[in-house]
Amino acid sequence: MERIIQRLPVPTKTHYVGKGKLAELLALKESTDYNVVIFDDELSPLQQRNLEQALEIKVIDRAALILDIFARRARTHEGQLQVELAQHQYLLPRLAGQWSHLERLGGGIGTRGPGEKQLETDRRLIQRKIHRLKEQLEQVRKHRVLYRQKRRRSGIPVVAIVGYTNGGKSTLLNALSKAGVLVEDKLFATLDPTTRRLRLPDSRAVLLSDTVGFIRKLPPTIINAFRATLEELDEASILLHVVDLTSHNAPEQCQTVEGILADLKLMDKPRITVLNKIDLLLENGQTWDEEKAINFLSRRGDEINENAVLVSAVKGWGLTRLLEKISQVAPGLA
Repeated sequence: MERIIQRLPVPTKTHYVGKGKLAELLALKESTDYNVVIFDDELSPLQQRNLEQALEIKVIDRAALILDIFARRARTHEGQLQVELAQHQYLLPRLAGQWSHLERLGGGIGTRGPGEKQLETDRRLIQRKIHRLKEQLEQVRKHRVLYRQKRRRSGIPVVAIVGYTNGGKSTLLNALSKAGVLVEDKLFATLDPTTRRLRLPDSRAVLLSDTVGFIRKLPPTIINAFRATLEELDEASILLHVVDLTSHNAPEQCQTVEGILADLKLMDKPRITVLNKIDLLLENGQTWDEEKAINFLSRRGDEINENAVLVSAVKGWGLTRLLEKISQVAPGLA
C-alpha cells in the first residue's frame, strides 16, 4: 500500500489535489498497478467524478470508507437503519457520475438520453428510500423518548462512556459491569450502544451506557444519521471520557471528542477523564501503584488533573478508584 501527502492552502475544486500530484498518482499507478485510491477527506461529487475519470479507477473518500465500516459493524435494527440512511444521503448527490458513460447515447438538442432518464429514476427511488428510512427512524426516536421518560421516572441516573474509537470503552464497560460486549482491536468494533446496571461502592445504582466511538473529521451525514443515538448523552448525569494513553495522537483525539461534545452542547455535563491502558506503559511485571503511575506520567510530560483517573480496563487496575470518583463527582445522584 502506497501513501501520498500533499500540503495545499485549500483543495482544488476540480480534483482535490493539484496537477503535479495528480500526475504523480498516474505515474504510481503504472509502477504499482493499484486498483483503488482512498482519500483521507470528504470529496465533493465533482472531485470524485473527475478523479475517477482521470485515474480510470475506483476512488473512495473518507466518508465512504467510514460508512462501509459502519455497515459491517451495525447489529441492531436501529443501527442498520442509521447506516442505510447515511449511505443513501451520501449517494444521492453522486448519482450523476454513475451514469456518465451513457451521456454519449443521448439524442439531439432538446432531447434526453437514456442516461439522464435513468438518473432521474434513480434519484426518485433514493429520495423515496430516504423518506421511508427517516420515517422509520422517527418511530425509533419516539420509542427512545418513551424509554427515556420511563427511565427518568425510575430515578436511576445514567453514566455514559464516550471517547475516541478503539480507546477501550467497551473493555471498560465489560470490566465494570460484566456486560460481555464484543471487544476487538478495530475501529467501531461495537457500533450499537449498550446499557448495563451498575452498583456504586455506596450501594447506589446507575445505568452505565457505552456509545459509538468518535473519530476526527466525522462526515456530517454520519453525525446527522446517528444524532438519535448521540441524543442519549443528553440524559447522562456524568460522562466518562476514555482516553487511550498509548496513542501518540492522544491529545488530538481528546480535542476531537471535546469538539463533538461541544457541537452536541454537552460541555456543561460533569465529566471524568478515564486514562486507560496504563498497563501498557509501565514496565513488564511492575505491580499496580497509582502514585508511581502518576509520577511516571508526570516525568513523561502528561498532566493529570483532579477529575482524571488512571485505569487498566484489561487488568482491572484503578476501577475501584473510578467508581469512587463517580460517587464524588455527582453526589446528587439518586
